[in-house]
Amino acid sequence: MTALAKAARPAEAGTAYADDFYTWTQEQSARLRAGDLTALDLQNLAEEIESLGKSEFNSLVSAWRVLLLHMLKFDHQPARRTRSWTLSIKEQCKEASFVLKDNPGLKSRLDEALERAYDTARLRAARETRLPLATFPETCPYTRDEMLTRPFAIDPDDTTA
Repeated sequence: MTALAKAARPAEAGTAYADDFYTWTQEQSARLRAGDLTALDLQNLAEEIESLGKSEFNSLVSAWRVLLLHMLKFDHQPARRTRSWTLSIKEQCKEASFVLKDNPGLKSRLDEALERAYDTARLRAARETRLPLATFPETCPYTRDEMLTRPFAIDPDDTTA
């Protein structure tokens, strides 16, 4: 039976959300496209849509977490600075910028995202550097603007880092 034929059946006759998520998504999208709104699994659809928004927020937090981790390592272990750290910083700046450009509604949650990212970045920095946790400030020492615009080059003549 095709997904469209399944979509024509009542919601209770379709694939259960918990039994086969992929098939459920295909049936739900076919029902939406067909305008068969009465057959939709509204509760689970609402949860999945909400989950998509959370995923975008988590993408921002993730990019900032890696960015902050490498900034902390860069600042607290100058003798161990690597080109990899500087490239990772630049990469995560771009990732965060893309997420924000694609999701302007996240602007109201930037402080929350930064706080979440820093909390974990601080712990990871202590673990990876083997420096005491107290070495790293409890609150983020960087502004969002500094995170996105501060230059990070190991060799002043290196324009690729």
